Amino acid sequence: MNKNKIITISRQYGSGGRIVGKLLAERLGIPFYDNELISLAAEKTGLSRECFVNAEETSAGNLFLSLTTLTPSMESFGLPFNEKIFLVQSQIIKEVAEKGSCVIVGRSADYVLSDMENCVHVFLQADLKNRIDRAITEYGLPVKNAESTVIKTDKRRANYYNYFTGLKWGKAENYDLILNTSRMDLEKIVDVIEKYVSLV
Repeated sequence: MNKNKIITISRQYGSGGRIVGKLLAERLGIPFYDNELISLAAEKTGLSRECFVNAEETSAGNLFLSLTTLTPSMESFGLPFNEKIFLVQSQIIKEVAEKGSCVIVGRSADYVLSDMENCVHVFLQADLKNRIDRAITEYGLPVKNAESTVIKTDKRRANYYNYFTGLKWGKAENYDLILNTSRMDLEKIVDVIEKYVSLV
């Protein structure tokens, strides 16, 4: 790549988003951030990783937050705790993106970086059966719980995204590229994203 490119990957649970993101980052020779963002946010704030891991399970409603007020401070605003968590995590996302090219999975990064140049926002989806199969074979979920876990996880992700962004999770206009990972293997999905990134 001749200039910095930030690729954000939003994904349905079981669509292989983390795998695709990691492969893409390795292919491009750039940093990869997923759970690493949680560690960075925990380190910056002194809070436990669990605060950030559990954040999306506590969001509900329809609040719009202005990213112009981002701050690493946990003391300001008088906001509910989960909203402070979102702001801190968003600050971390902005910081890693400003350092240079990288791949960021999840964390509403497409919204957080919506005003930043040289970003490509990708959404990965897959047929429910494929997502359930991947959850069982690759994520190790028990067969009897797999379908409900996939559906509930997507519902939590959608609620979290919709709550903090005021946008609709998975809606086409929020992304540059939407791919169905049921249609081809993940290596080919990486090929498509890499080619797209090289052209924009």
